[in-house]
Amino acid sequence: MLVFDPVFEEVELTGSAAELARLAGAVAEGAGFIGSAPVAVPDRETLAGVEVGEAHGPGVAIRLDSPRRVLVISGDPAARARFADNLAAMTAAMADETGGGHRHVEHFPGHPYLAEGSVPLVVGIPAEGPPGG
Repeated sequence: MLVFDPVFEEVELTGSAAELARLAGAVAEGAGFIGSAPVAVPDRETLAGVEVGEAHGPGVAIRLDSPRRVLVISGDPAARARFADNLAAMTAAMADETGGGHRHVEHFPGHPYLAEGSVPLVVGIPAEGPPGG
């Protein structure tokens, strides 16, 4: 699920461990588009997918391309590698949690890889259904 929450001005990115690992791989590589199935979430804008690309300048920039309804992640190779490693570590930690989990990725002064002005992300793995259900 990939939606923009206009109240908190953040993007909610929820997927399986495999899907989030695929995103981490695309971020590390610096290229790719990962589509997202449309979902109906009240008061949120469904996004069509995540586009990853290379960019010059320091850091990873995460922005919303509203006309195309796409989350764009771009950055220099070193910063993308750090972000990809962070995504992979978050995914592994959340996959080990019972009941799913989520992590926040947002810029703060002195952030080690995220560029100022980046859209905050809430990255999550959904809770598992009841056992046997």
